[in-house]
Amino acid sequence: MAERGHQVVATTATNALNEGSSLRIVEVSKHFPAADASSERTHALDNISLSVAAGELVSVVGPSGCGKSTLLRLIAGLDHCDSGTLTVGADAIHEPSAERGLVFQDPNLFPWLTVRRNIESGLVARGVLHEKRHEVDEFIRLVGLETFAKAYPHHLSGGMAQRVALARALINHPKVLLLDEPLGALDAFTRMRMQDEVLRLWEARGATILLVTHDIDEAIYMSNRIVIMTPRPGRVERIIPVSLERPRQRNSAEFLRLRGDILEFLHFTRGAG
Repeated sequence: MAERGHQVVATTATNALNEGSSLRIVEVSKHFPAADASSERTHALDNISLSVAAGELVSVVGPSGCGKSTLLRLIAGLDHCDSGTLTVGADAIHEPSAERGLVFQDPNLFPWLTVRRNIESGLVARGVLHEKRHEVDEFIRLVGLETFAKAYPHHLSGGMAQRVALARALINHPKVLLLDEPLGALDAFTRMRMQDEVLRLWEARGATILLVTHDIDEAIYMSNRIVIMTPRPGRVERIIPVSLERPRQRNSAEFLRLRGDILEFLHFTRGAG
């Protein structure tokens, strides 16, 4: 059912484009100052190693506080590790870059900007709007929001707002797309529709995706592999390949068997010790 370690299983979608690059995390550790300002330090991540193939979609699951979001922030370049190395392709990660897009649970849209202007904002920040403006319509169509291009965020449903956030990240053609519980605030039906939307975008663009989620079904439905982390300090405890054919059937015997295996491993089944 599972494998230990951090070997690459290069099972990816057949992508129309190949914008993704490999991601390599080697023996990364991270501490934070304690909340009470004492000399103690909180050990968030301990010796994390993981390799993700170009164009692969990998999910990271684990208990709250195990360092999943911290890991994404390190990959995004928003924070620095205490030890270890992180690389995208051949390039070491030292600072933020548009080549590593990050989407949070909250879409974080600018409320005073329209859908179009929100999607353009990344291009504006990079100073490339003039030469890239022709791509804006393409990405609005890609996320199915043509009729809402002039709408403001307060006119949008939660799922539509999250599609704007995805388009804003994708328009920079990231080599790695980091998703931090991006569907966690949505109702169950919208969440399932958005899972298909993310998969469609992934298959169309070919980006490498690292998805943090607490939803085991979501991880099985979307991922090539599932990385299970330990409670803090976060370590890679197990990596589970997902070899189910796409599109996946949530009620298939294979899906439910894998779900049961993972829940049993996580001690969430009745009578588990």
